[in-house]
Parts: sequence; C-alpha cells; structure tokens
Amino acid sequence: MATRRTPMIAGNWKMYKTEAQAEEYIQGLLPRVSSTSGVDIAICVPFTDLRAMVDSARGSRVEVYAQNMHQEPEGAFTGEVSAAMLSELDVGGVVLGHSERRELFGETDKVLALKVPAALTAGLTPILCVGETESERESGDTERKLRHQIGEDLTGVSDEQLVDVVIAYEPIWAIGTGQVATPEQAQEAIAFVRALVGGRSPEVAERVRILYGGSVKPENAAELLALPDVDGALVGGASLDPRSFAEIVAAAQR
Repeated sequence: MATRRTPMIAGNWKMYKTEAQAEEYIQGLLPRVSSTSGVDIAICVPFTDLRAMVDSARGSRVEVYAQNMHQEPEGAFTGEVSAAMLSELDVGGVVLGHSERRELFGETDKVLALKVPAALTAGLTPILCVGETESERESGDTERKLRHQIGEDLTGVSDEQLVDVVIAYEPIWAIGTGQVATPEQAQEAIAFVRALVGGRSPEVAERVRILYGGSVKPENAAELLALPDVDGALVGGASLDPRSFAEIVAAAQR
C-alpha cells in the first residue's frame, strides 16, 4: 500500500507585491483557507514581504517561504541572504533552483548541491525545482535533464534528509506561457522523478512529495492534482489572487 503523502500547494509570487499589497492579500486569503484540512499551504514571497507575512500568517494554516537564499552562512555576498537570516524570521522554507534563477541569474546545479543541504541544516523546507526546456522535450532529452538535475542537486543530501525535500517538476515551456503539460506528460515526468529518488531509497521515494508547476489554474488544478504521483502544485500567476489560489488549495483536499 502506498504511503499517503500530504498534498502541498505553494504560491510563488515572484517579484510581485509590495508589503502593503501583501498585507491586503493575506487578509483576503486567510478566511478562504481557514477551514482547509489535509493540505499544506505556503506562499513564497519577496524578501521585503517576509517579516510582515510571517507575522500576519502566524497561527494560521499558511506558511511563508522565501524564493532564494545563499549557500554560505555569512560572508561578502552583496545582495544575498543566508539560511540563518530566514530561519530567524520564522520562515518555513525556500524555493531553490527555479528555472528563472537558473536561466536569468546563472544558478547552477553545483551551487544547488550546496544550497539544498544548507536549507535543511537550518530547518528550512527546500522546494527544489527541476524541469526541461521546450527544445529538450522536443529532442527527447526530458529524462536525461531530470536525471542530471536530481542527481547533481541532491548529491549532498542524505537519505534521511531526502524525505524533507519537496521537489517541484516544472516544465520550463509551461511556466507563464499558458501552456500546461497534459496529465499524461505530468504524470510520466513526475513518476520518473520519483523513480530517480527510488534509485537511492525506495522507502523515501514513497514518502517524498513531488509537485507540478507550470500554468496551474483553478480550471486545471483538480485534474492535475488527481494524478497518482502528483502531490501538489507550485503555482505562479494564479497565486497572486487570493481567490484563485484558495480555489487551487481547495482542489488539493483529499
């Protein structure tokens, strides 16, 4: 019998919302998810919103995550923040390796192999993003890309820690494009990621949560979340509206 995994819905705000806008948002979201059960909820907000959102969400079902962090505990790294800085604010986790960080800011698998264990050591839940480009999918390289990312990015994580990592499969061609992987594509890729984890530990593979990300909306959430290996969603644009985000959360209840 398969282990029951608690679904997770995480909203990635990207570079949206001032502190005032974030406060308005959280007041609109909290009543809509207050009676939710059986699903973990996180909002991944800009650094400047973290303290306000942690304070406003305290005692609720909503956890607050950061969108990035540096792998070193401190140092001459202008513009960066450390895991300890996030932990001190009671931030619950952090998104690592999002395709925008990889493509626009040069984040490498070598760096992620340091960031993921640093987050875990600080008590943060890492959401590790993996996924292929459109050209890689068209050339049949999806599995090669996923095998490389999972292998490299989790190399510094022990099997005992691995269960605390959340993996988000995001086909890059579906992020912010309106395109969505078909249910068959999403299930196939996420089942492959689970099999890669299973290559290290079959037990952990049954327990680790793997999310789908890529133009998730209230209209398609239920179908995607019903897939056997999909344990939730990393939501982009639809997470910026509290009503649509709450609808996706509701679709994850099992």
